[in-house]
Amino acid sequence: MAKEGLPFLAVCLVLVAAALVWARSGGWGVRSAAPAAFAVLALFMAWFFRDPERRVPPGDGMVVSPADGKVISVEAVDGEAFMAGTAARVTIFLSVFDVHVQRAPLGGRVRHYSYRAGRYLPAWRAEASSANERASLGIETEAGPVLVRQIAGLVARRIVTYPREGDSVAVGDRIGLIRFGSRVDLFVPPAWTVTVQPGDVVRGGETVVARVADTNPSGDGGR
Repeated sequence: MAKEGLPFLAVCLVLVAAALVWARSGGWGVRSAAPAAFAVLALFMAWFFRDPERRVPPGDGMVVSPADGKVISVEAVDGEAFMAGTAARVTIFLSVFDVHVQRAPLGGRVRHYSYRAGRYLPAWRAEASSANERASLGIETEAGPVLVRQIAGLVARRIVTYPREGDSVAVGDRIGLIRFGSRVDLFVPPAWTVTVQPGDVVRGGETVVARVADTNPSGDGGR
């Protein structure tokens, strides 16, 4: 379980205990149903903040998904400073039923971090990438730069990003978490081959979403 979920689980368990004490005073209706309702809420919190281990696929030059969810768009974009202006963007939508821990798509050193306050538009809308609350993490890899953007959604109200500039990350490392429904954008160089398409379901740290350009004869890739 992700540590960010522990306060939520603790509150739910306190509510369960209080509801049990209240229910002991007798009567039917709300009093008798409250303990079960809060227990279900506690189980949901434990499940929502689950943090399963993931196995990075073997091989060089493979970019893994930074998040669990469904790919809703793959497109070329301009104007991303860390990406030298042009990039391929893979957008992943996370529902409340998906694991919300994000992972590094490639290994490298963090060269950029920024946080911007913003709106809470539905995460699937195109303008959410630039209008919503968001945190961007740029990683310089041996094969080139990649950028992961955590974007708050309609019900998300908290973005957590672990690494900061100068930190090193390995492919598949945990890099953050978004509480409740949200979106993650992955930006890679336009010469790299994106291997997913809209409608695909991906798993953070496991699903290969792109392959680096074949510019390194030794096969070092981005690992």
